[in-house]
Amino acid sequence: MTTPHVIAAQPHVVDPHPRVIETPVTLAPPAGLAEPTRPARVSRAARSAGRLGAHLLRQRADMLFRHFPAALAGDEEAIHQLRVAGRRLRVAIGLLADKPEGKRARRAQALLRDLARSAGLARDLDVLLATYSAHLDALAERTPEQRRLRHRLGDSRRRGRARMVGTLLDLEISRLRRDLSALIACAVPSPPVVLMRCGGLLDREGKLVLEGFEQLGAILDITALHALRRRARRLRYGVEILGEIALLEPGATKPWKSLQDRIGALHDHHVLAEWLARQAVADSKRGNPAAASAARAETAWAAEAMHKLHDELLSAAPLTLVRKGLTLVGPLPLTGEC
Repeated sequence: MTTPHVIAAQPHVVDPHPRVIETPVTLAPPAGLAEPTRPARVSRAARSAGRLGAHLLRQRADMLFRHFPAALAGDEEAIHQLRVAGRRLRVAIGLLADKPEGKRARRAQALLRDLARSAGLARDLDVLLATYSAHLDALAERTPEQRRLRHRLGDSRRRGRARMVGTLLDLEISRLRRDLSALIACAVPSPPVVLMRCGGLLDREGKLVLEGFEQLGAILDITALHALRRRARRLRYGVEILGEIALLEPGATKPWKSLQDRIGALHDHHVLAEWLARQAVADSKRGNPAAASAARAETAWAAEAMHKLHDELLSAAPLTLVRKGLTLVGPLPLTGEC
């Protein structure tokens, strides 16, 4: 893991009426990247905040619990937003908590991870059903076997939602709320500390994403691509936080979202192909060759769609997107010794 090179400035006293920083101390840009047109500038709100971390953590915690009741009721969009909010909050704790390696932070991270996993299966089935339904709706005619597969997938989604509700109710939500409240109350890292942590995230994850795409080349490796998608997602959420305290180049999160969406669509078709293949095996064992043949044909369609999406990912030049995402952030200003 590469540690960002930080040039320490002289210690300073925080001015209650901050002025524009004339000469920011910067982190060097990642190796091999062009110099951005201008360094990111710390916003006035960030420079005046001793409670910056608390504000941003509270904002993300509120978003999590805002979607919780509707997610328990089975609302598709609320389930999605609950999962997203949990992931955003996990990144925020690592960047904004006073002691991100402390007991409360680690326990909150674990509970948020469990929450995302609990909502994950139901959300994945929502996406699979939507993907397969869009495929069937585009056809001039649908066979009885295709309609039966869609109905079966809908039944799986309903069962998945029921399991999700039970799992969510079993989580220690009251403990999570207490831990988050304590983290918010203690979240007082100065903007330079947050910037240094953001720089570490960009340096570490950015390097791994670059290396990952370089090693993959044109190979379609679903497991490796999914891991790179998770890293791109962490980078996106980290840059979102950075955008709250620094004036970044326009569209700084777009390259990461593009990678996340493209790999996500590819992965969804892979998971759908696997589900359809299992239906073919099950129908064959039941002695229903017509249904098994239809499921195999649908499996072939999903696999072909996955390969087309991979070709589109390669055409989008993922390495170029990664370098653009890192360059758009620019050198990070440090206003004091961290």
